[in-house]
Amino acid sequence: MIPTLDEADRLSALIEALHREPELAGIIVADGGSADGTPTLAQALGARVIETEGGRGRQLRAGADAARGEILLFLHADSGFPAGGLRALCAALDRDPRVVGGNFRVVFDGGSRFARGLTLTYPWLRFFTLYYGDSGIFVRRSVYATIGGIRPIPIMEDYDFVRRLERAGPTCRIEQPPLTTSSRKFEGRRASAIIWGWLMIHVLYWLGVSPERLARLYYPRD
Repeated sequence: MIPTLDEADRLSALIEALHREPELAGIIVADGGSADGTPTLAQALGARVIETEGGRGRQLRAGADAARGEILLFLHADSGFPAGGLRALCAALDRDPRVVGGNFRVVFDGGSRFARGLTLTYPWLRFFTLYYGDSGIFVRRSVYATIGGIRPIPIMEDYDFVRRLERAGPTCRIEQPPLTTSSRKFEGRRASAIIWGWLMIHVLYWLGVSPERLARLYYPRD
């Protein structure tokens, strides 16, 4: 399941990579109002397109509601999906029926020091059961339904979902092959500002500030 908003320049590579996976049951693109032809492109590439309100939480929930597979995998449109990724995912879940879901090890693209630092930092975050949508979260459908699914909130939807997923049972991380994800959202920004923003949003969320208010802080209007 892929949420999109004006991702026509990046979506093709991900969909084509997924189609090369023999275990694939289907691709759902949940579009939040693209103006660059993303829905048309996704349909031409064989994906099922769901058009919904903007906001990643709403899009992810709508896409999951439309899915019919026994395993749900949530991907960002700018992710690079590895050959053999679905085989590794299915094998991990088949090995241990107690595992409720998990994510992939992440490698950030780009040669910047910050991108390399993120690649090294993410495994430590996973040690504290912190992982996010850019790491390819997956879950058994039955578990997804039991824990209430992804909430249609404008920010922190992945963090909120993972907290409930971790309480539902053991999770796993796919070490090989890793998922490649884009570092484009960090381009042109100072590392200190990125880290401070991440900490601020989490602290405010823990203190009970509503996701709607957090979204206004994190995504200020022009």
